[in-house]
Amino acid sequence: MAEPFHCDFSGRLFMGHLGNHMLNAADFHSSARGFGMKYLMSINRSWVLSRLAIEMTEMPQQYTKFNVETWVESAMRYFTSRNFAVVGQQPTANGQQPKVYGYGRSIWAMIDTESRQPTDIFSIDNGAINNWIVKDKECPIDKGGRVKMGDTAELVRTIDTHYNDVDINGHINSVKYIEHVLDLWPLDWYREHSIKRFEIAYVAEAHAGDQLSFYMEKEDNSQTAAPSPLTAYNIRIVRTDGTECCRSKVVMKDVRIER
Repeated sequence: MAEPFHCDFSGRLFMGHLGNHMLNAADFHSSARGFGMKYLMSINRSWVLSRLAIEMTEMPQQYTKFNVETWVESAMRYFTSRNFAVVGQQPTANGQQPKVYGYGRSIWAMIDTESRQPTDIFSIDNGAINNWIVKDKECPIDKGGRVKMGDTAELVRTIDTHYNDVDINGHINSVKYIEHVLDLWPLDWYREHSIKRFEIAYVAEAHAGDQLSFYMEKEDNSQTAAPSPLTAYNIRIVRTDGTECCRSKVVMKDVRIER
């Protein structure tokens, strides 16, 4: 359920909390099939999120019950692709009908927790993950690609990291990056815009005590024939020593144009 304290001022679920629901679904799904985090940690292995893209038609409203479906689309030696669907029910004249809020795509790597290097996914239970690949279930959103940024991106914020930013792997939590990126826009901005799509690609780890610097540039859509309600912003996040941690693309919908 979209708990009220997990929703923003508009009464809709925070994107960060939706990200947590997706990661929880991934853990429940993998654990039930023998390649979950609890087992992997016992053999010095762990899943690490490499990429995540979420595209929503709308966000669930407070008190709305919804389900997160997840399935493995493909697996390679070091990476696996996992998809998500956010679904619920809506009342109609003929009773309850399925409602799709949106979809997600993710790419995961398996690492050795001591060396922090990628390790062979197929070495777990003789490649058992192959038994759970679903190739015929649709995920109709773009896979996304590398977020391209130039040298003119503007430094818009630098923040410190603390206890609440750190996850079980000892580095800055994947969802915390999402929250920090979406905090780059003020509250009033979200009164006139909604998040259509969020992408993030994780490049290097950051740890508690690191400062994170956020560089942003707006994609040029001046060549479009008519005003578009969609605008994309690209963000690069750099840690204290200058290493790039991740890149993100946020596609915003201007609800004023729609009105």
